[in-house]
Amino acid sequence: MYLPDFEYYAPDSVQEACKLKAEFGPRAMFFSGGTDIMHKMKIGTLAPEILISLKNLEALKKIEYVPGKGVVIGARATHNDLVNSEILHKKYMSVSEAAHQMAANQVRNIGTVGGNLINAVPSADLPPILMALDASVKLVGTKGERVIPLEELFTGVCKTCCCDDEILTEIIIPDQKMTGSTYIKFGLRRSGALAVAGVAVAVEVDKDVIKDARIVLGAVYITPKRAIESEKFLIGEKISDELLAEAGKISCTECKPISDMRGSAEYRQNLVEVLTKRALRKAIDKGHV
Repeated sequence: MYLPDFEYYAPDSVQEACKLKAEFGPRAMFFSGGTDIMHKMKIGTLAPEILISLKNLEALKKIEYVPGKGVVIGARATHNDLVNSEILHKKYMSVSEAAHQMAANQVRNIGTVGGNLINAVPSADLPPILMALDASVKLVGTKGERVIPLEELFTGVCKTCCCDDEILTEIIIPDQKMTGSTYIKFGLRRSGALAVAGVAVAVEVDKDVIKDARIVLGAVYITPKRAIESEKFLIGEKISDELLAEAGKISCTECKPISDMRGSAEYRQNLVEVLTKRALRKAIDKGHV
């Protein structure tokens, strides 16, 4: 399959890229890794007249720790950059582990974190674990910049609150008290498959008592979804298998999955119950985020 004709721009700054997008409007699209856009253009489901490449924006490839702010991940960092990052291994190993579960190695070498988030696919692996770690994102446009909680970015299936001329430039994972975190998913093959259901968990544990918990469900709602009632149920309680099992039962009532070729809605709800219990146990036992 061949790509349709398009105009191509490769600006040297975020500001220039935003100005180009504002000028061309819906005729243009940003792209970085291009793993999603190029595929859709080849099969004919997407046909932008103009592509604005972010390949020259090297500052967006950083992964660094900023004291008082947290770990800052540039939107052009690839999934394998997350997998191999020493900073993430030290601070948030669960993010590296989630990235490693995504697609094939070739895709992880090219696909970017920013693209994964902006695509807003409900089954994406990175949003749940980043939301569990209370991450926020920086959006930059022609009218300035803003920082919002990651969970506010997603508004629907493949939809975000990002304005037409805005670029997602970085993801910030703040310093926190969480003592353990993890992401577990179920796919239809051993590795690289889209999640049929996924659960990310971050917990703060002190002397066998859960002091805080964040549970995020993936692939079972139109956006990644916090299991708020399950979180409330856990806080202040002493850890036991019965407690975690009940939290799983509550979580499965908080999602609204669809039925498709990868699994029925009922099957996905059953998965959420099991995966929540397993993810909680794993996050508690890890003893580090």
